[in-house]
Amino acid sequence: MNGTMNRIGLGAIAIVFVAIVLVGSSLFTVLQTEQVLITRLGQPRRIITDPGLHMKIPLLETVISFDRRLLDYELPPEEVILGDQRRLIVDSFTRFRITDPLRYFQAVGATEDGIRGRLNSVVSSSLRRVLGNEQLLNVLSSNRSRIMALIRDQVNAEMGGFGVEVADVRIRRADLPVENTQAILQRMQSERERVARQARAEGAEASAKIRADAERERTVLLADAKATSDNLRGLGEAAAIATYADAFQRDPHFFEVWRTLQAYRDAFAGGTQRLVLSPNADFLKMLREAPKPAPNAAP
Repeated sequence: MNGTMNRIGLGAIAIVFVAIVLVGSSLFTVLQTEQVLITRLGQPRRIITDPGLHMKIPLLETVISFDRRLLDYELPPEEVILGDQRRLIVDSFTRFRITDPLRYFQAVGATEDGIRGRLNSVVSSSLRRVLGNEQLLNVLSSNRSRIMALIRDQVNAEMGGFGVEVADVRIRRADLPVENTQAILQRMQSERERVARQARAEGAEASAKIRADAERERTVLLADAKATSDNLRGLGEAAAIATYADAFQRDPHFFEVWRTLQAYRDAFAGGTQRLVLSPNADFLKMLREAPKPAPNAAP
């Protein structure tokens, strides 16, 4: 009787143990950063994206987890020929996420290594195709954003069939090959020097034009000033002549005496002039005798 009870107890314990094992193997947890594909005997059955505790059929169903976050993939540096036939060493990276676990599993399997190989091929082809139509200055300027958006759209369209969404493709570094760097730098220096020479020539031309305009304005101003001066001088001389004439008409004798005295002052004021004249010369008349009043002068 005791043996029978012992066997029943051991059987119950075994059943409970098996039940615990089966229940434990049927439960699994989905994290917030994961999405799960359930396969039954290797065949996909369902996709679980809600985080939390879930169940599966023990021994028959397998849980395959995929990361639902953005994933990075760095491409090795490669040489690309641009549209202007220049060579460029391009170092790029791609950001992607798995959006359809079933399609991803059917295309590349359960690991990330397969999709990285496909990304390498697709991104490299798109880089060569797009950059092959662009100039070097576009790649090195603000146009790079437009170029990268075009590459991203092409890669995203090709990778859609793998259950992957490409969020971004970026060129991290773009360098010239060593043998071309010096030639490019010399060409850029020559171009800058040409622009500088042209700027200096245009500046010299503008300077000469400004000087010519200023000289012309100066000549015009001086001519106008001289004309005004000559006109005023003529008016003054005319007024002086008129004054002299009026004075001469009023008292010719006084005017003659006054003009003679003016001539003496101009001739002898410095004290160094030497005149050779006859003692009877009319110029010395007033020095020999005082001038007499005019015949019609008032007494």
